Amino acid sequence: MTQSSARRAWVAAIFAVTAVVFACTSISDSSTAVLSIQFDSLPTPAVVVNDTLRDTTGAIVHPVVRAFNFKGGEVVPAPVWFQSPDSGITVDSATGIIVADSLRSSSARIIATVGKLQAIQRVDVTLRPDLIAAVNALDSLKYSVLDTTKNLSGQLQVKLTHGVSNDSAVKSYIVSFAIVYQSNPQLGELVNDNNKLSSVDTTDANGIAGRKIRMHPVFLGSSAVDSIVVNATARYRGTPVSGSPVRLVLLLKPLS
Repeated sequence: MTQSSARRAWVAAIFAVTAVVFACTSISDSSTAVLSIQFDSLPTPAVVVNDTLRDTTGAIVHPVVRAFNFKGGEVVPAPVWFQSPDSGITVDSATGIIVADSLRSSSARIIATVGKLQAIQRVDVTLRPDLIAAVNALDSLKYSVLDTTKNLSGQLQVKLTHGVSNDSAVKSYIVSFAIVYQSNPQLGELVNDNNKLSSVDTTDANGIAGRKIRMHPVFLGSSAVDSIVVNATARYRGTPVSGSPVRLVLLLKPLS
């Protein structure tokens, strides 16, 4: 290769590298270029057959996807396209609104796409809740002043069902629990299976939801026997399901 040819090749190579760097910089340094996306969790775990996915107030859910640029700043509006490859639901490609048309045994995927990036959330399909009823309306706890491990109740449970005969379980549906009576506001508190404070549960495959009560004997009154009353409520389209609220009572007795 002659000296002039070598020089031309070197200049061409430098130009090519410069062009690539410029192209990459112009994309990644753009405040509107999306580097990452975040698909927020859906506010409820299931959509009812022949209805739209709704939150606990009954409002129609619009899935939220956030897009971020190279500085971590949010790109608004995010150019999102929604879809689902699964049967049982349809998803509006522009709004992400989810409608269920038939039951399915497993959760359905909701895919959000921004450019070449994708994120997935899942949603169950369930039956319309028509009745909520107690599984065990009255339970008891034998507490100990010295051994705090004894001061956790079993689950106070309700069942959510569908239909005239109420024999079809409503799975993956939110039930709210609230303590409505106790002799001292600090006597008991609602907890989940991990012993963490929690006032809501999601029904299992059998339509069952429940919460435990952690009791603090130091706040007991003068009576040796006391009780804590809990209300359980489910709502559909913002209206309480028939049977709501369900009254659940936990009797407190000293461990003999």
